[in-house]
Order: sequence, then structure tokens, then C-alpha cells
Amino acid sequence: MAPLAAAAASTSVKDSVEPQAQPFDLDSVRLRDVSLLELTERNRDFLQGLETDRLLDTFRRTAGLPTSAEPLGGWEKPDVELRGHFTGHFLSGCALMSVSTGDTPLRGKGNLMVAELAKCQKANGNGYLSAFPPEFFDRLKAGQKVWAPWYTLHKIMAGLLDMYALARNEQALDVARGMAGWAKRWTDSISDADMARVLRVEFGGMNEVLYNLYAVTGEKDYAAAAHRFDDEFLFGPLAEGRDELKGLHVNTQIPKIIGAARRYELTGDPRYRRIAEFFWTQVTEHRSYATGGTSNDEHWRTDPDKLAAELGPATEECCCTYNMLKLTRHLFGWSPEARYFDYYERALFNGILGTMNRDNGMTMYYVPLATGYWKVFGSPRGSFWCCTGTGVESFSKLADSIYFHDETGLYVNLFVSSELEWEEKGMRLRQDAAFSRQAETRLRIQTAKPVQLTLRVREPYWTDGKMAVTVNGNAAAPRRAGGYWLVDRFWADGDEVRVTLPMNLHVHAMPDDDTLQAIMYGPLVLAGELGRQGLTEEMRRGGDNPPDMPKPTAAAPEFVAASRDPQSWIEPVERRPVTFRTKGQSRDVTMLPFNRISDQRYGVYWRVTQKQA
Repeated sequence: MAPLAAAAASTSVKDSVEPQAQPFDLDSVRLRDVSLLELTERNRDFLQGLETDRLLDTFRRTAGLPTSAEPLGGWEKPDVELRGHFTGHFLSGCALMSVSTGDTPLRGKGNLMVAELAKCQKANGNGYLSAFPPEFFDRLKAGQKVWAPWYTLHKIMAGLLDMYALARNEQALDVARGMAGWAKRWTDSISDADMARVLRVEFGGMNEVLYNLYAVTGEKDYAAAAHRFDDEFLFGPLAEGRDELKGLHVNTQIPKIIGAARRYELTGDPRYRRIAEFFWTQVTEHRSYATGGTSNDEHWRTDPDKLAAELGPATEECCCTYNMLKLTRHLFGWSPEARYFDYYERALFNGILGTMNRDNGMTMYYVPLATGYWKVFGSPRGSFWCCTGTGVESFSKLADSIYFHDETGLYVNLFVSSELEWEEKGMRLRQDAAFSRQAETRLRIQTAKPVQLTLRVREPYWTDGKMAVTVNGNAAAPRRAGGYWLVDRFWADGDEVRVTLPMNLHVHAMPDDDTLQAIMYGPLVLAGELGRQGLTEEMRRGGDNPPDMPKPTAAAPEFVAASRDPQSWIEPVERRPVTFRTKGQSRDVTMLPFNRISDQRYGVYWRVTQKQA
């Protein structure tokens, strides 16, 4: 171990708040779900195909180092002020993929990037590292227009920390510390009033990454710098239980709250827990769609529970879903309740898994939820949107959070075919989920000797209390806590738990208009197939920015229901798993999971009225 890493290990700061549950390391869980493995492979192909010299081009230009690479397009062009942000996401993707799949070539590619970025930092001097010159920060300090320089530095620092923490690259920590030192000196140079003005410009999760760096190194200067990025303009009302989010840019705010959650964990200050929990509740229960996503045209444009008029081509932004999942993990760790993973499951299955083009691994920026629109994906070398970056991270860690644990037991949070190696307990758990074939999951124990632990299986809200659990064919006693079924016993090799998960059609209506409804099957949002009329490949592919989408010309179908139960007017399609079709309508529509729609127009929310008696 190099001296720097040894010093960091010996001076690291333990959280003041003891977690009630914590996730397993990514290398302890392996996916077995065929569909998720396909998404992971497409993402890996994209990461492996990216040319490191092109990713480094603008960093080298800024540092005055020679470069002959062809510049990347989109938001990574040499004249785009957010250039360099994707390189941070790339580092995180390499680190995550190296542990979630054991991908050695990507780890090596990430290590190469770190070494070359270190050369750029050395040439810049003073710890500064970016793909744009420090004059951008002079403009920020002067109140002049500039596109989010701290946001970009956050992505780079976060990628470096991931390379250190996950890929064990000690040089990455050294480079991150240099950047943090530069950030500390910069923030020390301005007054609190000027800093408050600076914080009106999107800065990503600078507080979070500096708190994380403080936790790794024990360097109090990093915590002090993190405090300067704690935004009281946002935090003050939330701490007092007031939702003043209307009008705010959504993805500017969520990373700040993740930073607040990290401050609570490190300091134990309950104010920051209140901020994070109230914010999460307001967003997930009052500002989110059926998919778990939030925002319209990147903003919260209304008061809480006013969403019926917010459906359009820019509803919702993918980055927001990514960050809400990060925040949810923190809150679950403090209080492991099923409601957190009821949300997490909905947002993952609908707001993340349906955003990749399975042909080439490209991801989306917006997820249109107005009827008649379609999915638009980035181009391999010509987009590099913010959501391209969070997309490569999301699809590098799909095994994340399936399982959590505490000292006494195991939480099964997500019903995804996978395998868990719990080395400390000397056991392996294999999960076989079968949503598409039958509504159940099976858990099989492998252990050399009996092990005592409490198995906690989440009871999803969509089972309506009808979930059932058997152990080796015998019904388990219905002991529940926090929305989980608990089975406490000595587990032996070959033990099998079968979990029956009844899945039915149900409605997710708009809070301010119950005739505007999304149809769900279990945790899955269903989308209606509306055909490919007028839809070209060019319309499905974005460039420098997500394209302006013309308003659909065809009227959206409206439905008449015999009762409030959607099974009165929607029925399964024979021999097509998890596929349904309306019946008795003026225009019948086939519906399937939103995450399976890719190359046609669709509808998610429908106008549904009750048949008159």
C-alpha cells in the first residue's frame, strides 16, 4: 500500500450515525437476470469503445499539453462550457463496472485515465484540474454568465473517488485531494454573501464529494469546504417542513440534499436528517409520476400534487431519477422501511431500465410521458448529455441495493434474479425471480454449516397484503416489521424460501385529476403501443441537445371503464407474458411494460371515465 492510501486508511473518519442497515459491496452480488445482463453488456460495450485520447483531449488543451485526438461532440465539444463532465462519469462507470462484473480491461482503462489526468493536473499547477480554464471561476465570482463550472468539477472528483474506493487506485485519491485543496482556497477567497450568490449556479454534489473525501482522509479542511456548499436557500425551508420547491431546477437541488444526508451521517446533526427526509417525502409522494421520475422541462413548475398539466415531451429528466435513487439508499440505511424500496423499485424498473437503447447502449435525457411521443436516445460520440453520464453509472451498478444487511440478518429489497455471496456469514443466496412467467421469487441457501440470521423479505404495496412465504414448502408465520416479512431461524444448506407475489392491474391516477390514469401491473408501468406512423430513425436520435419534439397530430385514445377496477376493461393477451389489451373501446390498445417500449409512439397516462349507469 502506498503511503497516501495508508495515511488515508489510518485517518479516515467514522460516521457519527450508526447505520441500521447497509448495502453489500457490489462485488458481493452478481446479476443473473437475462434482461439486466443484456443492458449491462450494452453499457460495457459503450464504455470499452470510448477512446481515452478523445476523452482527455480538452483536459490536455487546457493544461497546455500536446493532443492530436479528434474532439468529442455534444456537451464535450471544445467550445461547450460543461466539457469534461463526462470524463468524471466515465471514471465512475469504469470503477463500478470493474467491481460489479469483474471487468479487468475497464479497470485498466480507468487507471490509464487517472494517470493522464494527473499529468494534466501537474501541468496546470496548484491542484487545478478541469477541461476548461480557471477563468470560468473568475466569471462565476464576478456574477457573469457561465455554465456550471462547479458541477463539472464535482463529476471529475466523484469519478476519482470511485476509482480510489472501488478500483483501489491510490493515485486517484491524490488527484482528488489536489482538486479539493484548490476548491478550499477558492471558497476561502470569497465572502459568505458572494458564496451564497455563487450557489445560485448549479454546482452538482460538491458538498457530498467533499464530505466523502473528508470521511476518507480525515482532513478537516475538506469538511469546511463542504459546508460552504450547503445551500441555506434550499435547506432553510426544508428544515422547517416547508415545500418551497416550485420554480426550482430539479437536478440542481437533489445532489445538494444527498450532501445534506452525508453531513447528517458524519456529524449526527438531526437538522440535516430532517432536511433529507422531508425533501424525499415531498418529491416521491407529491411531485413524482407513476414511473418514479420527477420534473417537467427540468423544473418543478407547480405546487405539490399539481401534475395533471405537467405531461409533455420533457417529462421527466433521467438524472433526477438517478439522484433520487442515491438519496433513497441513504434514508433506507437510517430507517430500513419497505416504503423506501417500494419507491426505489418503481423508479428503477420504470424510470431507469426503460431508458437504454438495447441496440447500442445509448441512453435518454428526457422520458416523455405525454401520449403520442417516443423515446429519443443519444448518439455514441455526439451527445454526452448530463443524463448520458448518469446513464453509464446507472447501468454499471444494476445489482446495487438488491440486498442490504445488518448485524443479525438480510434484507431482500428487490425481486431480481441474482446471487449474493455473504462471506462473513459463510453463505450464498441465490434468487430466481420470475415476474414474466409467474408472480413469485425463490431464494435458495448454500452454506457449509447452519447459520442463524433473520431473513427479511419486502412486502410490496402492490400485493395488497396477499404476499405469502413458505420455507421448504411449509407456510411461514406472518411476522412483519417495517413492511418486511421476517423469518428467523438457523439456515441449512439447501433451504428454499418461496415468496408468492400476487400481481394485479391497478391505477396510478394524477393527484389533481383522477380521470388521468397510468395503468400498472405490480411495480411495472404499462405503456400503450401507438405505432410508428411518421416516426423516423432521425427523430429517435439526439445530437448536441435533445431535439425539439413536434406535438403528436393524432388524438390520444380515451377509454371508458365499466368500474374503477382496470381489469374490467383491460385483459391479458394470451401467450404474451405481461402484455395486455383494452377491450370494448372505440380504439383498443395493446399495453406492455414501459421498459420494453423502444421504437414507437406510446401512451402512459390515459383519460379514463366511468361508464354511466
